[in-house]
Amino acid sequence: MYDVCIIGAGVVGCSIARELSKYDKRVLLLEKSDDVSNGASKANSGIVHGGYTAKHGTLKGELSYKGNGMYKKLNEELNFGYRQTGSLVLGFSEEDRVILEGLIENGIKNGVGGLKIIEKEEVRKIEPNISTKVTCALLCEHTGITSPYEMVIALAENAVQNGVELRLQNEVKNILIEDDHFKIITNKGCVEAKYVINGAGVYSDKIANMVGLHDFSIIPRKGQYVLFEKGYGELVNRVIFQVPTKKGKGVLVTSTYHGNLMIGPNAEEISDKEDVSTNKEVLDYIVHRAKKSIEEFDMKKVITSFSGIRATSSTKDFIIEESRVAGFINVAGIDSPGLTSSPAIALKVIEILKDGGLDLNLRHDFNPYRESIIKNKKLSKEEVNKLINIESCPEKIICRCEQVTEGEIVDGLNRGIKVTSIDGIKRRTRAGMGKCQGAFCGKRVRKIIARENNMPEEFVTERGPGSSILGKRVKRNFYKE
Repeated sequence: MYDVCIIGAGVVGCSIARELSKYDKRVLLLEKSDDVSNGASKANSGIVHGGYTAKHGTLKGELSYKGNGMYKKLNEELNFGYRQTGSLVLGFSEEDRVILEGLIENGIKNGVGGLKIIEKEEVRKIEPNISTKVTCALLCEHTGITSPYEMVIALAENAVQNGVELRLQNEVKNILIEDDHFKIITNKGCVEAKYVINGAGVYSDKIANMVGLHDFSIIPRKGQYVLFEKGYGELVNRVIFQVPTKKGKGVLVTSTYHGNLMIGPNAEEISDKEDVSTNKEVLDYIVHRAKKSIEEFDMKKVITSFSGIRATSSTKDFIIEESRVAGFINVAGIDSPGLTSSPAIALKVIEILKDGGLDLNLRHDFNPYRESIIKNKKLSKEEVNKLINIESCPEKIICRCEQVTEGEIVDGLNRGIKVTSIDGIKRRTRAGMGKCQGAFCGKRVRKIIARENNMPEEFVTERGPGSSILGKRVKRNFYKE
């Protein structure tokens, strides 16, 4: 019997799992895919928002600024990659200025300080590549950027290290309500828990339906992105937004934590919760919209495109509450700014559990620290070439684009979470994230995964069960996935 069962190992589920691992309780984390962070948490903007956009009086407004303030310490403990960069919301007219003033007013209500509108001259001074058509901008100094999938992996690793049990490829099929606990039926058997936390992302409405709750529905909203090569992120110093619309914060321009330039997303309501395809027409639109902020991009530096699906709720806000079914807690509809809010969401869930009767006593042996897998290196081309063809050893270079070593890959495979896909190692080490997109290192990574897991190479997949095991080819048309 588990004290708490968490369904869904995205940023919300893993944040809650890590927070619960501080207490002397038996916690189970269930995930239907073959790895953590395989949903929206691996395919988003990676922005730690300032907290001024989310409407005051909503859970989003309450939790986004609180979450923002927790990132520095969290990164110091878990080393997943976070940097405070600041942000600008660009204005191009007097009408836009009025909207920016409204954002400041809303931000103040949310407890956000330090917001100010700066004029064209100052905007161009701090961001030389900004469009000459900009007239003003809202400056927020505490906006940041993070590596979202590395964050989730770090949270999960630390939770597992501190006693949380993680079961991958366990899809919840049904939940039965017993007298004083729940019986959770998965494709791999049955588990029992006193409390259930529904953090299943785009499937959280389906999970809620299993216990007779039909209070909300999830509308999948797809956003597509264009990613440029590492180093091109220096085109901007801050996260560059446009004035938000009813559909969201609009197309942004930002550096990723590792220095790639990224533009996107659009916002498209879809019916298929698994549709992460991209298409040229939408990507062309994103580039066109982004050129309102930065007038020219070097499209030869594009390396790939991708999309993610946000779990937008019919309530238009986060849903974080103990439901009418005692002990069943919904944490649903966590779209933007969900990544930013996730540390604060976890604390809110802890309070809900306490109020619901769960006795939580802090452990004395909790270890909050987790070392980074990625080791930053600046090797010359000659140094890289010398380390490519040497015998197997920790220093051997496996991915030349990102200078990833065999030692880093082995480390990523031995952190308490079984990794059997090339994509899983890609997200842990960046092997395959460079210009050639894995064309050089894919086979090498596969061999190491097979060796460390003592499994045949043909069992190592590209992106999990059902994905191709054929080697990747360099994409000539980078707008095609």
